[in-house]
Amino acid sequence: MIYSNIKSLPLLHRGKVRDIYEVDAERLLIVQTDRISAFDMILSEPIPEKGKILTALSAFWFEKLSHVIRNHLTGIAPESVVTERDEVEGRAFVVKKLKPLPIEAIVRGYIVGSGWKEYVKSGTVCGISLPKGLKEAEKLPEPIFTPSTKAEVGEHDVNISFEEMTRLVGGEIAQKVKRAAIALYSEA
Repeated sequence: MIYSNIKSLPLLHRGKVRDIYEVDAERLLIVQTDRISAFDMILSEPIPEKGKILTALSAFWFEKLSHVIRNHLTGIAPESVVTERDEVEGRAFVVKKLKPLPIEAIVRGYIVGSGWKEYVKSGTVCGISLPKGLKEAEKLPEPIFTPSTKAEVGEHDVNISFEEMTRLVGGEIAQKVKRAAIALYSEA
């Protein structure tokens, strides 16, 4: 399924991989599609049944890490909120409607990707100084929290400093997100 086709609920948003519908004032239906997003772009060829695999993996980790932080799952069967049961079977969650943060909470344990590119240029990642002489994909001495913006479809996420994140979400929330992200990374 490249795009879900649920008519019994209002479509709120199509993301890079997920389609989001409104169940009611307090709940959403999130459908994991077979779309592929790489480097912030939606690729033209889907992977059949990827959405079902993503849903199963997510369910596993939400359950395994629920003692670290509460999650947004309601436990309500997706098939019970739509008439198009085949559209959601094995690939959807009914979740609490919450206000999303305008950031991605990223924890890095290795120096790769955009972090590696920044490190090569400046010796830092998101403003965090790292030891000299690291090799690409080398394990870091300890995990670091490196937030980024949360880009819209077709745009690229941008690494930001913790200070910039604090300006966006406030100091208390920024600290909670950082602690929770590192705890989740370490536990997983």
